[in-house]
This record gives sequence, structure tokens and C-alpha cells, in this order.
Amino acid sequence: MTYQASATWAEIHAQPAIWTAWGATLDVQGLRAWVAATGATEVWFCGAGSSAYVGEIVTAALEGQGAFRAVPTTDLVSRPRAYLANRKPLVVSFGRSGNSTESIGVLDALDVLAPDAPRLNITCNANSALAARPGTHGRAVILPEATHDAGFAMTSSFTTMLLTALAVFDLSVPAGDVPALMARLGRQLDAALPRLQSTPVPERAVFLGAGPLAFAAREAGLKVMELAAGQIPALWDSTLGFRHGPKSFVIGDTAITLFLSPDPHARAYDDDLAEELRAQFPQARIQAEAIAAFEPEGWGAVLAVATAQVQAVLWSAALNQNVDDPFAGKGTLTRVVSGVRLHPVTR
Repeated sequence: MTYQASATWAEIHAQPAIWTAWGATLDVQGLRAWVAATGATEVWFCGAGSSAYVGEIVTAALEGQGAFRAVPTTDLVSRPRAYLANRKPLVVSFGRSGNSTESIGVLDALDVLAPDAPRLNITCNANSALAARPGTHGRAVILPEATHDAGFAMTSSFTTMLLTALAVFDLSVPAGDVPALMARLGRQLDAALPRLQSTPVPERAVFLGAGPLAFAAREAGLKVMELAAGQIPALWDSTLGFRHGPKSFVIGDTAITLFLSPDPHARAYDDDLAEELRAQFPQARIQAEAIAAFEPEGWGAVLAVATAQVQAVLWSAALNQNVDDPFAGKGTLTRVVSGVRLHPVTR
């Protein structure tokens, strides 16, 4: 099967239409009113793996707007009392399948340690624990079925969960502007997709950015490693953080993608780093990706991630990987993480 015939390729290209339709359907005003009515003084964004990175992007995008925190479920489940004892945050859980062990573990921990804490479960699977267990004081948002990716890698699920959280919590964007904003993102990605070309498989890959785009870089690096089945080591960092040791990762033919910020001050640092890297690493491929320079800043992260999804598929195919399941027959990684045993939560 060619990569063009894969579910993953189709799911990447379906994103513009999904975002546009979802933006017109999502009850942004109602969800914002519900969040306000909870009276929560802090909001935690929780997920595992890519779903955790959604929370990191959102938290960075909302800097200065309130008490927001990214709390990976992989941390919360292993130390629930350290997080939940005597606290009542609004816990926003992200999950493509909605049935991962850690997603269930967080629900169990909340039931025992913070039963009165409000919950907002955002999932792509209507038949999941997240959909069925919003709790007494919670809500569940079920994304369109098209976002429940069949492929191993999270693609439309990631970007649509991210946009949903931004729509609800980014109060700098009026609720009535959300449909047009999602449609504009869709048009921009639609125009960019045909221009994304295959390039030779690099020795290594690096993704960089500032603010929310740093965490978009984290997801981009993961997509490359996942779809290459580990054959392309990938690193992510912030624009300014990269010089402080991680730059030692660059050798020979390293593909370095710098997601350019729409903020003029941050963009000056992006440009400085791009110039420095071109001078210091003439064998490396330095790409300054302007598609991410989208306002509002956090919303442009979906464009950065989507372009990296395409690059990851093209490199995966060049390595003769099964794009929809790079780990087929290996028994090491699965689409929904397995092998985690939950231990009971006690007060």
C-alpha cells in the first residue's frame, strides 16, 4: 500500500474540512458559560503522550489569562494524592480513544480524591470512558467521528482537540469569531498541503519554536519518531533554549525546522537563530516555517503540527514503513497504549 492510500494520509488531508465544520457546530458560548459557572480557580489540561502535548500548547497559549496548568495523566496517575489532595481544579482530559489506562486512572483518582471537582472530557470516541464518565459536575465534548484516527499516529484528533480547547478557554477570541477562525485555519492548511514536498530522509530531525510553538515542536518531533519507527532520532526545544546544550544534537544532515512566531519580538530571536544555524551547520537543512506565524499565536500551532505530520509520513514511506502502523508485528508500541496496570487509589 502506498502512503497516498493510507488512512493516515487521508486523515491529515481531512483536517481543513473537519476544522471548518466543527467550528460551525461547537457550542463555544455554552461551554464558556459552563466553565465560568463552575467557579474553578485553576484549570488543568491532562492527557498522555500527544494528548499531554495538547495541554502544553494550550497552557502556553493562555499565558497571562488565568491559572492554567498542563498536568500529564502519566504523572497524575502515578502520584494522585500529591496532585489532588485538598484541591478542586477543573480537570480537562484529552483522549483520542478516551479509553487509555491513564485516562481511566485519572477518572478513578478524581472519583476518590476530588469527587466534587468539575471535569471537562474532550474525546474523539463517543463509546469511551471519557464520554461516559464526566462525573456529577462535568461535561463531555465528543468530537466528530472523523477525528477518531484509524492510523497509529494522532493527526486530526490532535489538532481538533487542540482547537476545541482553545475555542473554550482562549477568551481573547470572541466566541462568535471562532467559526470563522477555524475556517481560516482550514483554508490556510488546504493551500499549503499541495506545496509540501518529499525531501531525503535526514540523519536526525529537530523542531524548534517559541511559546506555544515550542510545544508544537514537541509533537512534531514525536510524529517523526513514531512514523519512522525510531529510525530518525528527533529533538524539540524552544528557540532560545536550543543553544543551551541541545544544539549538540546536530550532526551532518540534520533537518532543522524552526516554527516562526507571529510575535515580532519572539520572531527576532527566531530569525537570529536561523541565521546562526545556517552559518554553523552548513550541511544541515534549515527550514524556517512561516505557516506557523498565524495570529492568534496558539491557534497557529495546528498548522505547524499539520505540516510536520506530512513530513513524517513522507519520510516514513521513504523508509518503507507501514505508515498506518509502523510497529506492526513488533509488539512494542500500539495505537492505544497497553500494558499499564492501574493500582487502586485510596485516600
